[in-house]
Amino acid sequence: MKKLLWIGLAGAAGAIIRVAIGHVVSNDSGFPFSTLGVNIVGTFLLCFIVAGAFRKLAADKQLQDIVTTGFLGSFTTFSALSMETILLMEKGQILLAGLYIILSIIGGLTAGALGFHLGRKKVCT
Repeated sequence: MKKLLWIGLAGAAGAIIRVAIGHVVSNDSGFPFSTLGVNIVGTFLLCFIVAGAFRKLAADKQLQDIVTTGFLGSFTTFSALSMETILLMEKGQILLAGLYIILSIIGGLTAGALGFHLGRKKVCT
């Protein structure tokens, strides 16, 4: 039960930080830069941690779940990416929606690969 509470608190923190970044990075272009940014950064951090960069997280399953599932799970969001893509399409901004999807996928995969690579090297141990 204690683990679930910590995951919930970490999830709340991740969601709050994501929304705060959205307010700081708000723009008039209509392009969802904040969601793209947090998803790419979150993907990097998740892969970095899972690859074993932080020995303590790798050794402590509870702490790993709190950070990965709780904080990073709510910090990043596929549902926001999907909704924002649909909103762009509804506004007739099909090319911008396509660019958003492409940047999200390529950016996420690139950030994930870099996170795994650096995590395996144990840069932060």
